Amino acid sequence: MSVPQLSDEQRGDEILAVFDTAFGELLAADPAAFRVKFRKMAASAFAFYRGTACLFYHDLGQERRGGPYLDERTSRVWIHGDLHAENFGTYMDSQGRLIFNVNDFDEAYVGPFTWDLKRLAASVALIGYAKALSDEQITELVRVLGAAYRERIHALATGAKSDEVPPFTLDTAQGPLLDALRDARSLTRFGLLDSMTEIRDFERRFAPGGGSIELDAATRYKVLAAFDGYLETLPESSLTRPDSYRVKDVVGRRGIGIGSAGLPSYNILLEGATDALENDVVIYIKQAQTPAVSRHVTDAAIRDYFQHEGHRTVISQRALQAHADPWLGWTELDGTGQLVAEVSPYAVDLDWGDIDDLEEIAAVVADLGRSTATMHAAADDESGHSELVPFSTERAIDAAIAADEDGFGDLLVGFAHEYGARARADHQIFVDLFRNGRIPGL
Repeated sequence: MSVPQLSDEQRGDEILAVFDTAFGELLAADPAAFRVKFRKMAASAFAFYRGTACLFYHDLGQERRGGPYLDERTSRVWIHGDLHAENFGTYMDSQGRLIFNVNDFDEAYVGPFTWDLKRLAASVALIGYAKALSDEQITELVRVLGAAYRERIHALATGAKSDEVPPFTLDTAQGPLLDALRDARSLTRFGLLDSMTEIRDFERRFAPGGGSIELDAATRYKVLAAFDGYLETLPESSLTRPDSYRVKDVVGRRGIGIGSAGLPSYNILLEGATDALENDVVIYIKQAQTPAVSRHVTDAAIRDYFQHEGHRTVISQRALQAHADPWLGWTELDGTGQLVAEVSPYAVDLDWGDIDDLEEIAAVVADLGRSTATMHAAADDESGHSELVPFSTERAIDAAIAADEDGFGDLLVGFAHEYGARARADHQIFVDLFRNGRIPGL
């Protein structure tokens, strides 16, 4: 990658132009949400990097037309789209197992597999810099990442049995990954419900306040109609008890988090698996966004495969994540694609705050590399969407890397250092733009 040498003022103008394309309509609709988003992004270079996948793909430049390790197959792989070191955590899969793996698939799409790895490698460089690691130490961490990815892809491509490459569970994970899984296991559905709801007249309802917004009758009707459409997108095996779908309450929510600013969303309270009040389920309906990577993948067959962004998000997640959330589905609301999923009581993100020992950091980074390889390998001709990816991704990636084993680590190391430095400089430019009132619409 080679980012043109621009003055800070020129780069600032470029950042603003990219922001306008990515965020313009949403920002105009909800400036207050974006003031919160941008203040979070201003907190650190890593937070800025998390919120600017749009800028990252803009900067990839010439690689969108080719690059090392990319051919007709490896340029057409299901990818996460926003893979960074904080987009990993726990979830309970459809078989009832707590799993540590990649999460947050809002930006998922079909594209070059190296884009995921480069984005992850640069995030490792940013974390390393924030922890005052030397360039040599950061180089070693990125090499560990690349080697672990390579090892796992090769194992999967050569027919390793599932018990030889098991998922990260309470039985197999170690270190901070195991800590996250144990934290998730200590959480309860009752605890989640207690934080969001109350019991009135012997029935559970959403509690007022806490960011919930009471809906007028017309909006409530539209949301419930969208919910009916969502039910048609669930797999037949998803839920077996018809009363599980009975709606108890509906509220609006403002978009939260760095990636969801300005996106309208709704929470729906459902009966759940039994009549017991502690088994109720909360799902959310959230307007799905256009993934940043899609602006740089010009294949019309990929774009036309998806009904809308909600459909794209769900199909991508089901392809990339084995045994995904059984509540995962899509719908439309006011003609716009929506993502629907459970508000999980068992979601714990990887916390880098206390991971400071270099050996421990390296062990975690290696596990993230393995998780990424497993994710890429899951989404191929056997994922149920062979029209888009009609081949074994792990074999294609394995063959591409095998053609230049030594260069693979060098590619990731070079990119990580270059783009890490670029992101740190961009963060300062962004902070100055923001605090001096240079971002239009705020």
